[in-house]
Amino acid sequence: MRIFTCRPAGAPPDEQTRCAARILSSLARLAYRRPVTEGDLDTLLGFYADERAAGGSFEAGIELALRWLLASPDFLFRVEAPPPDLAGADVYRIGDLELASRLSFFLWSSIPDDELLQAAETGRLRDPVELERQVRRMLADSRANALTSNFAGQWLQLRNLADPAVRPGDPYSLAFDESLRRGMIRETELFFDSVVRENGAALDLLTADHTFLNERVAAHYGVPNVQGSHFRRVALPPGSPRRGLLGHGSILTLTSHAIRTSPVLRGKWILNNILGTPPPDPPPNVPALVDRKTQAKTATLRERMQAHRDNPACAACHAMIDPAGFALENFDAIGRWRVVDESFNPIDASGVLPDGTAFDGAAELRAALVRRPERFVTTMTEKLLTYALGRGLTHADMPTVRRILRETADGGYRLKDIILSVVRSDPFQLRRARS
Repeated sequence: MRIFTCRPAGAPPDEQTRCAARILSSLARLAYRRPVTEGDLDTLLGFYADERAAGGSFEAGIELALRWLLASPDFLFRVEAPPPDLAGADVYRIGDLELASRLSFFLWSSIPDDELLQAAETGRLRDPVELERQVRRMLADSRANALTSNFAGQWLQLRNLADPAVRPGDPYSLAFDESLRRGMIRETELFFDSVVRENGAALDLLTADHTFLNERVAAHYGVPNVQGSHFRRVALPPGSPRRGLLGHGSILTLTSHAIRTSPVLRGKWILNNILGTPPPDPPPNVPALVDRKTQAKTATLRERMQAHRDNPACAACHAMIDPAGFALENFDAIGRWRVVDESFNPIDASGVLPDGTAFDGAAELRAALVRRPERFVTTMTEKLLTYALGRGLTHADMPTVRRILRETADGGYRLKDIILSVVRSDPFQLRRARS
């Protein structure tokens, strides 16, 4: 953003003040996300004048005024004032300027740009055609990368992997470094971003025949012919275990313990983020699994976890959680493919979902999940609406979720269509009046 749109070097004081007013008025309009009032500008010019009176330069005067601007509540908080003619209504439609702010913070995690503000100031943003045009324009902008890093980071829990303090232990520590950590996260971000920008279907997140790799991540996966640090789109062959999010090293690593895989963490992640059926919290004082070093050397993780399934207090939840997690056992604790475990036992990745669907391995689990697409799309829509609104959903929001699914079903649940339906929805465009 260019700050000094004019530089009155050597000009008379009045001309310098007029230039300062133009600069501060333009910046305040963007920062406050609304037209600037005479009082707003007088306050900023007062700080400018104080600095000039103290012997400061033109630039120093602008700097002092900007310090106030960036500390102002109008910049730091999103104020949505009710209309003056509310007349006791319980719910009201927010104005165009408030809608512009909601839209920009949803898609860009930042303030509206000049074009979006102009549409709001002239009352055009409320028009459905203009609103859709603005959404598509904003999604095509590089600032929409924030939707990927922030929403995907929140929904998929990539932020958990981004913490440098989280490191795999032996025997995985030597194969895992910061380059791989960052590469895993970047793969998933680029993958999600591509589905959004190409208006792919939501189910592409589970089934896509491509991913994004650089040399470091490709070597970790055993994918040949990828060289250099630059990420590029890589086609995956039919039947590849790497298809979709469930084959990403980021997801597989953040759902593992430091020294072993965790069918419980992986199963819980799938229930929470794919199926939208979070399990209850575990009962207190659940004993830890016996370490494989203290048990028979050939005991498998499935055998050691049997203790929890044999416990009546744990059995019901583990019957729901464990099967989906066992489907990913061919991936080790840092996402590498394997056919035997640490004790050289063959991997058993079979299981039965709570609805009775049997599977063997990640590919069959993926196929079972996409046979009922509405479950995954409902979950993703709930997560996206939560992110867009900045609050948790309540039962009153569920009709909106169902309406979004109906509106996008004919098009195959495409991500841009879902985002558009979120923006058009009542929870996004309405506000409840204070009682």
